[in-house]
Amino acid sequence: MNIQTDLPRDHMRRQLLERLRPLIKPREAGHHRVGEQLFSYCCLDRERLAAVQLPHPIIGVLLRGYKEVWLGDIYESFHPGDVFVLPGRVPLDVVNVPGEAAGIYESLLFSVPVLPDGVPPLPSARDQGNDQADAREFSIALTPDLIEALSHAATGIADGGAGAAIGKLRLAEVLLLLRPMAAARPLFRTDLAEEVALLIGSAPSEDWTVERVARHLGLGPSTLRRRLTAAGRPFRTVLRDERLRAGRSALAAGASSLAAAEAAGYTSRSHFSRRYRETFGTTPGGRV
Repeated sequence: MNIQTDLPRDHMRRQLLERLRPLIKPREAGHHRVGEQLFSYCCLDRERLAAVQLPHPIIGVLLRGYKEVWLGDIYESFHPGDVFVLPGRVPLDVVNVPGEAAGIYESLLFSVPVLPDGVPPLPSARDQGNDQADAREFSIALTPDLIEALSHAATGIADGGAGAAIGKLRLAEVLLLLRPMAAARPLFRTDLAEEVALLIGSAPSEDWTVERVARHLGLGPSTLRRRLTAAGRPFRTVLRDERLRAGRSALAAGASSLAAAEAAGYTSRSHFSRRYRETFGTTPGGRV
Protein backbone atom coordinates (compact mmCIF):
# COMPACT_ATOMS: atom_id res chain seq x y z
CA MET A 1 0.00 0.00 0.00
CA ASN A 2 1.26 3.46 -0.90
CA ILE A 3 0.53 5.57 2.18
CA GLN A 4 1.36 8.70 0.16
CA THR A 5 -1.87 8.37 -1.81
CA ASP A 6 -4.14 5.79 -0.11
CA LEU A 7 -4.97 7.68 3.09
CA PRO A 8 -8.47 9.19 2.84
CA ARG A 9 -8.46 12.86 1.94
CA ASP A 10 -10.66 13.85 4.88
CA HIS A 11 -8.32 12.04 7.29
CA MET A 12 -5.32 13.96 5.95
CA ARG A 13 -7.22 17.26 6.16
CA ARG A 14 -8.00 16.60 9.84
CA GLN A 15 -4.40 15.57 10.48
CA LEU A 16 -3.05 18.81 9.00
CA LEU A 17 -5.55 20.94 10.93
CA GLU A 18 -4.62 19.23 14.19
CA ARG A 19 -0.92 19.89 13.58
CA LEU A 20 -1.63 23.59 12.85
CA ARG A 21 -4.12 24.11 15.69
CA PRO A 22 -1.60 26.03 17.90
CA LEU A 23 -1.38 28.71 15.18
CA ILE A 24 -5.12 29.42 15.00
CA LYS A 25 -5.75 33.07 15.87
CA PRO A 26 -8.34 34.61 18.20
CA ARG A 27 -11.65 35.65 16.69
CA GLU A 28 -10.30 38.85 15.19
CA ALA A 29 -10.50 40.03 11.57
CA GLY A 30 -7.52 41.16 9.51
CA HIS A 31 -3.97 40.13 8.70
CA HIS A 32 -1.95 38.57 11.53
CA ARG A 33 1.81 38.25 11.08
CA VAL A 34 3.01 34.87 12.33
CA GLY A 35 6.63 35.13 11.22
CA GLU A 36 8.78 35.98 8.21
CA GLN A 37 6.86 35.04 5.04
CA LEU A 38 4.02 33.59 7.14
CA PHE A 39 0.73 35.25 8.12
CA SER A 40 -2.91 34.41 8.67
CA TYR A 41 -5.93 36.17 7.25
CA CYS A 42 -9.28 36.25 9.09
CA CYS A 43 -12.71 37.73 8.39
CA LEU A 44 -15.94 37.62 10.41
CA ASP A 45 -18.38 38.33 7.57
CA ARG A 46 -18.73 36.89 4.08
CA GLU A 47 -16.58 38.93 1.70
CA ARG A 48 -16.16 39.02 -2.05
CA LEU A 49 -12.87 40.45 -3.32
CA ALA A 50 -12.82 41.34 -7.02
CA ALA A 51 -9.64 41.41 -9.11
CA VAL A 52 -7.33 40.88 -6.13
CA GLN A 53 -3.64 40.88 -7.09
CA LEU A 54 -1.20 39.29 -4.65
CA PRO A 55 2.30 40.78 -4.74
CA HIS A 56 3.84 37.29 -4.67
CA PRO A 57 2.56 33.74 -5.11
CA ILE A 58 1.38 32.07 -1.90
CA ILE A 59 0.89 28.63 -0.42
CA GLY A 60 -2.31 28.61 1.64
CA VAL A 61 -3.95 26.29 4.14
CA LEU A 62 -7.62 26.87 4.87
CA LEU A 63 -8.11 26.62 8.65
CA ARG A 64 -11.74 27.70 9.17
CA GLY A 65 -14.64 28.56 6.88
CA TYR A 66 -14.93 28.19 3.11
CA LYS A 67 -13.14 29.76 0.13
CA GLU A 68 -13.93 30.19 -3.57
CA VAL A 69 -11.41 31.36 -6.19
CA TRP A 70 -11.95 32.35 -9.86
CA LEU A 71 -9.32 33.00 -12.52
CA GLY A 72 -11.25 33.86 -15.66
CA ASP A 73 -13.31 30.74 -16.42
CA ILE A 74 -11.45 28.59 -13.86
CA TYR A 75 -13.16 28.02 -10.50
CA GLU A 76 -12.23 26.05 -7.38
CA SER A 77 -13.56 25.88 -3.81
CA PHE A 78 -11.78 24.95 -0.58
CA HIS A 79 -12.70 23.61 2.86
CA PRO A 80 -10.77 23.38 6.15
CA GLY A 81 -7.59 21.37 5.72
CA ASP A 82 -7.29 22.06 1.98
CA VAL A 83 -3.98 23.38 0.62
CA PHE A 84 -3.85 25.73 -2.35
CA VAL A 85 -1.41 27.85 -4.37
CA LEU A 86 -2.39 31.28 -5.73
CA PRO A 87 -0.32 33.17 -8.32
CA GLY A 88 1.09 36.65 -7.80
CA ARG A 89 0.33 39.75 -9.90
CA VAL A 90 -2.74 38.17 -11.54
CA PRO A 91 -6.31 39.44 -10.91
CA LEU A 92 -8.31 36.83 -8.97
CA ASP A 93 -11.89 36.94 -7.75
CA VAL A 94 -12.13 35.51 -4.23
CA VAL A 95 -14.99 34.78 -1.83
CA ASN A 96 -14.22 34.07 1.84
CA VAL A 97 -17.06 32.66 3.96
CA PRO A 98 -16.90 32.24 7.77
CA GLY A 99 -17.72 28.79 9.11
CA GLU A 100 -21.12 28.36 10.72
CA ALA A 101 -19.78 26.92 13.98
CA ALA A 102 -16.88 29.30 14.69
CA GLY A 103 -18.29 32.32 12.83
CA ILE A 104 -14.88 33.09 11.30
CA TYR A 105 -12.91 32.53 8.11
CA GLU A 106 -9.18 31.90 8.56
CA SER A 107 -6.36 30.83 6.27
CA LEU A 108 -2.65 30.39 6.95
CA LEU A 109 -0.51 31.79 4.14
CA PHE A 110 3.14 31.33 3.17
CA SER A 111 4.41 34.12 0.91
CA VAL A 112 7.06 33.02 -1.62
CA PRO A 113 8.66 36.15 -3.15
CA VAL A 114 11.79 34.24 -4.23
CA LEU A 115 12.85 30.62 -4.32
CA PRO A 116 15.24 29.64 -1.52
CA ASP A 117 18.68 28.20 -2.23
CA GLY A 118 18.51 24.61 -3.38
CA VAL A 119 15.06 24.94 -4.97
CA PRO A 120 15.44 25.31 -8.75
CA PRO A 121 12.88 27.06 -10.96
CA LEU A 122 10.94 25.08 -13.52
CA PRO A 123 11.67 25.31 -17.22
CA SER A 124 9.15 27.36 -19.16
CA ALA A 125 5.82 25.75 -19.99
CA ARG A 126 6.59 25.82 -23.71
CA ASP A 127 9.46 23.40 -23.01
CA GLN A 128 7.13 20.97 -21.22
CA GLY A 129 4.33 20.49 -23.75
CA ASN A 130 0.89 21.98 -24.20
CA ASP A 131 -0.75 20.07 -21.35
CA GLN A 132 1.54 21.70 -18.78
CA ALA A 133 1.25 25.08 -20.46
CA ASP A 134 -2.57 24.92 -20.29
CA ALA A 135 -2.71 23.86 -16.62
CA ARG A 136 -4.97 26.16 -14.58
CA GLU A 137 -5.68 24.93 -11.09
CA PHE A 138 -5.05 25.92 -7.48
CA SER A 139 -5.66 22.79 -5.40
CA ILE A 140 -2.73 20.83 -3.95
CA ALA A 141 -3.09 17.11 -3.24
CA LEU A 142 -2.18 16.28 0.36
CA THR A 143 0.35 13.59 1.22
CA PRO A 144 1.76 12.56 4.62
CA ASP A 145 5.14 14.04 3.65
CA LEU A 146 3.55 17.36 2.71
CA ILE A 147 1.56 17.47 5.97
CA GLU A 148 4.78 16.88 7.90
CA ALA A 149 6.76 19.52 5.99
CA LEU A 150 4.00 22.16 6.15
CA SER A 151 3.49 21.62 9.86
CA HIS A 152 7.21 21.88 10.68
CA ALA A 153 7.63 24.93 8.43
CA ALA A 154 4.71 26.79 10.02
CA THR A 155 5.56 26.00 13.65
CA GLY A 156 9.26 26.67 13.11
CA ILE A 157 8.69 30.07 11.49
CA ALA A 158 6.15 30.96 14.21
CA ASP A 159 8.63 30.08 17.00
CA GLY A 160 11.17 32.64 15.75
CA GLY A 161 14.90 32.61 16.57
CA ALA A 162 16.70 29.41 15.70
CA GLY A 163 13.33 27.78 15.06
CA ALA A 164 12.62 30.29 12.29
CA ALA A 165 15.80 29.26 10.46
CA ILE A 166 14.70 25.64 10.68
CA GLY A 167 11.24 26.68 9.54
CA LYS A 168 12.69 28.26 6.40
CA LEU A 169 14.57 25.06 5.65
CA ARG A 170 11.31 23.19 6.09
CA LEU A 171 9.63 25.63 3.70
CA ALA A 172 12.27 24.70 1.12
CA GLU A 173 11.25 21.07 1.68
CA VAL A 174 7.63 22.03 1.08
CA LEU A 175 8.58 23.68 -2.20
CA LEU A 176 10.53 20.64 -3.35
CA LEU A 177 7.51 18.44 -2.62
CA LEU A 178 5.24 20.82 -4.53
CA ARG A 179 7.55 21.25 -7.51
CA PRO A 180 6.14 18.34 -9.60
CA MET A 181 2.52 19.50 -9.12
CA ALA A 182 0.85 21.50 -11.90
CA ALA A 183 -1.02 23.71 -9.43
CA ALA A 184 2.27 24.80 -7.86
CA ARG A 185 3.74 26.23 -11.07
CA PRO A 186 3.23 29.89 -10.01
CA LEU A 187 5.74 29.33 -7.19
CA PHE A 188 8.46 28.41 -9.69
CA ARG A 189 7.55 30.57 -12.67
CA THR A 190 10.41 32.37 -14.34
CA ASP A 191 8.84 32.58 -17.78
CA LEU A 192 7.40 36.03 -18.58
CA ALA A 193 5.11 34.64 -21.28
CA GLU A 194 3.40 32.46 -18.65
CA GLU A 195 2.76 35.52 -16.47
CA VAL A 196 1.26 37.35 -19.44
CA ALA A 197 -0.85 34.30 -20.34
CA LEU A 198 -2.24 34.03 -16.81
CA LEU A 199 -3.09 37.73 -16.77
CA ILE A 200 -4.91 37.59 -20.11
CA GLY A 201 -6.58 34.33 -19.06
CA SER A 202 -8.12 36.07 -16.05
CA ALA A 203 -10.37 38.06 -18.44
CA PRO A 204 -9.77 36.87 -22.04
CA SER A 205 -12.61 38.88 -23.58
CA GLU A 206 -11.19 42.23 -22.47
CA ASP A 207 -9.18 44.56 -24.70
CA TRP A 208 -5.63 43.54 -23.78
CA THR A 209 -2.82 45.65 -25.20
CA VAL A 210 0.91 45.55 -24.65
CA GLU A 211 0.61 48.81 -22.71
CA ARG A 212 -2.09 47.50 -20.39
CA VAL A 213 -0.32 44.20 -19.68
CA ALA A 214 3.01 45.97 -19.11
CA ARG A 215 1.36 48.29 -16.58
CA HIS A 216 -0.04 45.31 -14.66
CA LEU A 217 3.38 43.62 -14.56
CA GLY A 218 5.35 46.75 -13.71
CA LEU A 219 7.30 46.81 -16.98
CA GLY A 220 7.67 49.25 -19.83
CA PRO A 221 5.75 48.28 -23.00
CA SER A 222 8.89 48.13 -25.14
CA THR A 223 10.65 45.97 -22.52
CA LEU A 224 7.71 43.57 -22.39
CA ARG A 225 7.48 43.35 -26.16
CA ARG A 226 11.23 42.80 -26.52
CA ARG A 227 11.44 40.11 -23.81
CA LEU A 228 8.48 38.16 -25.19
CA THR A 229 9.86 38.27 -28.72
CA ALA A 230 13.31 37.18 -27.53
CA ALA A 231 11.68 34.21 -25.74
CA GLY A 232 9.98 33.14 -28.97
CA ARG A 233 6.44 34.03 -27.85
CA PRO A 234 5.53 37.51 -29.13
CA PHE A 235 2.70 39.31 -27.39
CA ARG A 236 0.29 38.71 -30.25
CA THR A 237 0.94 34.95 -30.06
CA VAL A 238 0.34 34.79 -26.30
CA LEU A 239 -2.86 36.83 -26.67
CA ARG A 240 -4.17 34.59 -29.46
CA ASP A 241 -3.32 31.36 -27.61
CA GLU A 242 -5.05 32.47 -24.39
CA ARG A 243 -8.15 33.68 -26.16
CA LEU A 244 -8.44 30.45 -28.14
CA ARG A 245 -7.96 28.44 -24.94
CA ALA A 246 -10.85 30.37 -23.41
CA GLY A 247 -12.96 29.74 -26.50
CA ARG A 248 -12.21 26.01 -26.39
CA SER A 249 -13.15 25.91 -22.67
CA ALA A 250 -16.44 27.66 -23.45
CA LEU A 251 -17.23 25.16 -26.22
CA ALA A 252 -16.41 22.25 -23.91
CA ALA A 253 -18.87 23.70 -21.38
CA GLY A 254 -21.64 23.64 -24.01
CA ALA A 255 -21.50 27.22 -25.33
CA SER A 256 -22.45 27.99 -28.93
CA SER A 257 -19.71 29.02 -31.35
CA LEU A 258 -20.98 32.61 -31.15
CA ALA A 259 -20.88 32.62 -27.35
CA ALA A 260 -17.43 30.99 -27.40
CA ALA A 261 -16.17 33.66 -29.80
CA GLU A 262 -17.46 36.38 -27.45
CA ALA A 263 -15.91 34.68 -24.41
CA ALA A 264 -12.61 34.62 -26.27
CA GLY A 265 -12.76 38.33 -27.13
CA TYR A 266 -13.51 37.93 -30.86
CA THR A 267 -16.05 40.32 -32.37
CA SER A 268 -16.22 38.21 -35.54
CA ARG A 269 -17.40 34.60 -35.33
CA SER A 270 -15.80 33.81 -38.70
CA HIS A 271 -12.45 35.19 -37.52
CA PHE A 272 -12.68 33.08 -34.37
CA SER A 273 -13.58 29.99 -36.41
CA ARG A 274 -10.65 30.52 -38.77
CA ARG A 275 -8.12 30.98 -35.95
CA TYR A 276 -9.59 28.04 -34.05
CA ARG A 277 -9.17 25.73 -37.05
CA GLU A 278 -5.61 26.93 -37.69
CA THR A 279 -4.69 26.12 -34.07
CA PHE A 280 -6.68 22.99 -33.24
CA GLY A 281 -7.26 21.44 -36.68
CA THR A 282 -11.06 21.53 -36.47
CA THR A 283 -13.78 24.17 -36.58
CA PRO A 284 -15.53 25.14 -33.33
CA GLY A 285 -18.30 22.76 -34.45
CA GLY A 286 -15.85 19.86 -34.55
CA ARG A 287 -15.51 19.52 -38.35
CA VAL A 288 -12.05 18.79 -39.76
